[in-house]
Amino acid sequence: MKLRSKVVPHARGHVLELGCGGGINMEFYRPGQVESFSGLDPSPELLAMSRAAAAARGIDADIRGGVGEAMPFENGQFDTVVTTFTLCSVADQAAVLAEIRRVLKPGGTALFLEHGAAPDAGVAKWQRRIEPIWKRIGGNCHLTRPISNAYAKAGFSVDRQAASYMPKTPRPFGWVEYGVARVQA
Repeated sequence: MKLRSKVVPHARGHVLELGCGGGINMEFYRPGQVESFSGLDPSPELLAMSRAAAAARGIDADIRGGVGEAMPFENGQFDTVVTTFTLCSVADQAAVLAEIRRVLKPGGTALFLEHGAAPDAGVAKWQRRIEPIWKRIGGNCHLTRPISNAYAKAGFSVDRQAASYMPKTPRPFGWVEYGVARVQA
C-alpha cells in the first residue's frame, strides 16, 4: 500500500484508472486534484467493489467493464491514466500502451506501479522459472516484463522512474517499477 501512495496521489484532472479492480486505490486520490474519475476493469465482481469504494468516498465515478486493448473512451479524453499491477497482467501490453496513448491528451501523464524484471541475476532466474505457473494462478501476472522500456517503445518519455523490492514479499514476486511517463508530442 505504501508504494501506491507514492504513485496515485499524483493523478490530476480527468483521470482514468485502467484495471481499477476492487477500488483499492480510491483512498489515494486527492479530491481537489481530480476533476473526473473513470475506471475500467474486465471483472464484473471487482467493478461492483470499485463502484462501492468510489461511492463510499463521495466520488462520482464512471466505472465500466472492458479491457485495456480496446478502451471505450474518446481520443484525448484524459489528463492522467493510472495503472497499478495492471500492465503485468494484460494479454497484449503493446496494444494497451497504444490505447493509453490514444486516450491521453497531448502532454498527458501515465502513472504506473507494476511488477517487472528484477535486475539481480539470481532473482531474475527464479522469476523466469516461476512465471509460467504464476501466470496461471496470479491472474496472468508476468513477473519479467520490462515496464519502463515498454513505455519508451510505445512513444512515451519516462520522466521519473524508480524501482525496488516490496517489503515482506519474496524477491521473485516483489520487484516493482513505478513512475511517470508522458505522451511525447
